[in-house]
Amino acid sequence: MNLNPALMEKSFCLNEYDVLQRVVLCEPKYMTIRDVINDTQKHFQNEGIHIQKAMEQHNQLVQTLKNNGIDVILLPPAKKYPEQVFTRDIGFTLGQTIFVADMAAPIRSGEENIFKDWLQGEEISYYNIIGDNIEGGDVIIDGNNVYVGISDRTNEWAINHLRSLLPTYNVTAIPFHEKYLHLDCVFNIISPTEALIFPGVISKTEEEMIRSRYDLIPVSEAEQFTLGTNVLSIGNKKILSLTVNKGVNAELRKRGYEVIEVDITEIIKSGGSFRCCTLPILRGH
Repeated sequence: MNLNPALMEKSFCLNEYDVLQRVVLCEPKYMTIRDVINDTQKHFQNEGIHIQKAMEQHNQLVQTLKNNGIDVILLPPAKKYPEQVFTRDIGFTLGQTIFVADMAAPIRSGEENIFKDWLQGEEISYYNIIGDNIEGGDVIIDGNNVYVGISDRTNEWAINHLRSLLPTYNVTAIPFHEKYLHLDCVFNIISPTEALIFPGVISKTEEEMIRSRYDLIPVSEAEQFTLGTNVLSIGNKKILSLTVNKGVNAELRKRGYEVIEVDITEIIKSGGSFRCCTLPILRGH
């Protein structure tokens, strides 16, 4: 595979929608619902997760990314981390810096060390925000604007610390209803002018601010349950989305997006979808 010369630059992301070139994933080899984190997990708690099916679906996701010219890094799965498939939460890339913070939930504490081991092996520098709870699912970037959800996994102390580290960025705290776990479960930016939103769960002032900046595509309650906002933009108006989210997909296609449907419905039983399962470390610019 001939990698883009831009891969000589090891890390760079300035938004959620430029051409994705390198991304970190982890197979759901040990995925299980141990501590219920949201309504989706609660719904499937007794049914459980079919690991072989989840693995097959994840392999299809990886192959889809590779078919689109994306370099996929697979972190080694560890039995003690049942939610390790959701690599988005262990860090985030902003500009040329990869930030790694402490995971808030005990069930995930330590996952970040596997990522740091890989970064060190690749001689990729990172900024370790020691003692701060801030997860990548709560961090959505668009140029100089960084939106950070206040959740059970990301606290205001960490957001204020991030502000001090990023004096040239506008870091905006976004309070939202705690039952939705991460900001990207209710809000996701897909272009400089458009975003997906599940209306009515972000604090009113902040939702009005978002509406003033983006043409918002509303996601229904049914499709929020199947994580309709949690798509992955891979650039050139291409978006990975679940087949079952027909309303979201139809609206995206109407707006000129190429929707690449991949079935990861077994994985979303554990409360996360495409954005949750991917940690971009390099996007074209």
